Amino acid sequence: MSETEIPLNSAESRDAQFDIGARLRTLRAAAALSQRQVAERAGVPHAQISNVEKNKISPSISTLRKILSGLGVGMADFFEPEREAPPGPFFKPEDLIDLTSKVAMNAIGDGPGRIALRQIGNAREHNLQILHEVYEPNADTGETPLQHGSSEGGFVVEGELEVTVGDNVRVLKAGEAYLFDSRTPHRFRNVSSRRTVVISACTPPYL
Repeated sequence: MSETEIPLNSAESRDAQFDIGARLRTLRAAAALSQRQVAERAGVPHAQISNVEKNKISPSISTLRKILSGLGVGMADFFEPEREAPPGPFFKPEDLIDLTSKVAMNAIGDGPGRIALRQIGNAREHNLQILHEVYEPNADTGETPLQHGSSEGGFVVEGELEVTVGDNVRVLKAGEAYLFDSRTPHRFRNVSSRRTVVISACTPPYL
């Protein structure tokens, strides 16, 4: 996924329900941090913070997560800051916490490249993040690999998912699964022409 292909201030994006740049700017101001300070904490270029806040670029999941790490904020708090996770132990579809689909990471609306991640319950409370993941065709977590101090695994329910873990790359089909140490750089892509659905788990929580 290229982070410069689809600016969020394009005509299509003005209909989006979530202004990712404004939300980032608000959180940074609340933390009394400059763009440069956030960039240094997150380990990203200073210009990248500015471009995201101005909605000049649409960040990949890996880049957005790195930026949020500089603010000490998770994606659940970023996208649904006022919502409390239902206590469980059972959850209806509408109870799941939306981590990404208010705004597409690679495209606007429901078009190719869209990723939707929905979390079950309070991941921090249980020290376990369980996600229902949907990857539309061409969806990609980003050219910058994900890397964090966790263990994670997943089961492909529908479609195909290309999973890269270090130097290992494999396209997993429905019924296949993965499990690895998340400190190893990794990436997820849907390189097929139809949507992919995955159920995944990560501990400790990352997103």
